This record gives sequence, structure tokens and C-alpha cells, in this order.
Amino acid sequence: MLIRAFIPAHITAFFVPIIKEEPQLSGSLGAGINLDKGTNVFLNVEETTLERHVHVAFNGEPVDRENARITYHVAEKLIPEDFIGEVEVWQYFDFPNGYGFGNSAGGALGTALTLAYKFGGTLLQAAKIAHEAEVLYKGGLGDVVAQLTGGIEIRLKEGGPGKAIVDNILCEGYRVLVIPLGRLTTKDVLSSDIMEEIGNKGREAIDKLLKDPRPETLMYEARRFAESIGLMDDELIEIAKSIDKSLTLPSSMIMLGRGLFALVREEEVEKVRGVVLDLDLPFDIVNIYWGKPRVGRWIGSE
Repeated sequence: MLIRAFIPAHITAFFVPIIKEEPQLSGSLGAGINLDKGTNVFLNVEETTLERHVHVAFNGEPVDRENARITYHVAEKLIPEDFIGEVEVWQYFDFPNGYGFGNSAGGALGTALTLAYKFGGTLLQAAKIAHEAEVLYKGGLGDVVAQLTGGIEIRLKEGGPGKAIVDNILCEGYRVLVIPLGRLTTKDVLSSDIMEEIGNKGREAIDKLLKDPRPETLMYEARRFAESIGLMDDELIEIAKSIDKSLTLPSSMIMLGRGLFALVREEEVEKVRGVVLDLDLPFDIVNIYWGKPRVGRWIGSE
């Protein structure tokens, strides 16, 4: 039986990292957007061998334990101790790894959900393990709880699933432009000397968004945050200015990746598409994903 999970890609607009000794109490405050593209995880289990083996692949390529520590951590927690056989985890990403689309959390959560579906467990139990792995190996802090919520989310209280409080901005009429340009390692940023500035500016952005919880506020505060913490370099700012001429709302930097995103009204889609094509940049225009991750048997018809 082949099992498939879909986890939406998640873009963080701004955030406040909160790291504590207990992974389930660690997380982030902030806001972001879930996309209708993301991570598809396929699980195949064969109970016919005499030994226990776990195999992991990213986009069809086998990955060793050192480069897939988060996935292996999830697998070891959710595969029963007495299980003997082959477990294959295949993760396929619609966006590049390390570019700020929550792929790490998507792979962790998708793996957890497919294993829970196969061996028994609830969505919350599986999600807690995915969040734990993310925190322990510095894959991310708030993506799992955001992906569980969907939509345009606001993280009001830090923590893992069951601890965090996540709300939604209710709106319609927007699509999301994404321009992925390069990697920005979450682990490096979380270990850097700008953490205090990120925390201060992130709290300011959250306070303003909560006073006026609309997409407009989200994007203006996202841009202010990105520029004020110094991660948005001159090239990104110039590209953003070019894109903004065709949009109602300002674009901003993807956290944490070297790229840009924007909320686009339907009547703006063709104009902004032309601008990005003229700039000769990689891009996609996707829908907002409203809802929870999906998991179930896969029969190849989708």
C-alpha cells in the first residue's frame, strides 16, 4: 500500500524566534502564507525482509542519514520498535530546498503523517514529532504549526502543535507571486548575531498586524521587517521596486530564503508576470492553500 501526504509550502513574512530547552515549548511568533504547491511525501512499506531498513529520497535521489536527519528522527519515533521490513520515504518538493518554502517541515510533517496513517497515530501526535525534529536539528521553528493551519496565518503564541496558538486572516481575491533566487540557511540565521534585532522588529510587526489584521498590513509590515533587519540586500530591494510598480501591495523577502513574494490581485497577474519575465527571473504564481495537510492511500490517479 502506497500512502501519500501533501503539505503546503509555507512562506514566512516576519517572525520572532523563541528557543527553549523543551522543543515543544520552542517555536516562533509571526505571520505567513501557505501555498497550494509544496511537498508530496510517499510512503511504501514492505514487511517481507528479515531486517529493518529505512530509505529516504529527495526528488527521486537517495539521501543518507546525515543529510536527512530530520526525516530519520521522525521515522525512528513513529515506526514500531518490533517492526521488521523495508520502509521507503520519497519526498518531492515543488520548490528548491533552502529557499524559504518550509520544505524541511513539509518533509518532516509529511513523513510523520504517512507513518501515522500506516502504523497508527493521530494528526496531532504525528505533528508533534515533526515539530520536535525541526527544532532539534534547526530546520525551522514555526512552519509545522503554520502548515497545519493553512491560509494566511498569524502565530500568536509559540510552541509546537497543541501548544502554539495560530489564527487566520480571512480574505479572498489574492494569488501569490514567488521569486526563488537562492538559499539562506535557517540554521545559520538562527545562530547569527542579528537574532535580537529580528525579535524586536518581529514583535513590532506582529503588534501592528494584530491591530489591523488585513493582507495590506501583512505586506507593508513584511517589507518593513525585511529591510530593517538587514537581510534584504540591494539587489533584492531593486527587484522588489520593479515588481511593486505593477502591484497594489508591496512585495517582500521570503523568510528565510533569498527570494521575494507578493500578494497579487487577479487583475494584476498578467502585468506582474510580464515584469518578471522582462527581468528574466525564475517565478511562479500560485494560489493560497486553505485547509489542513492531506494524507491517505494513493492509487496513482492524482
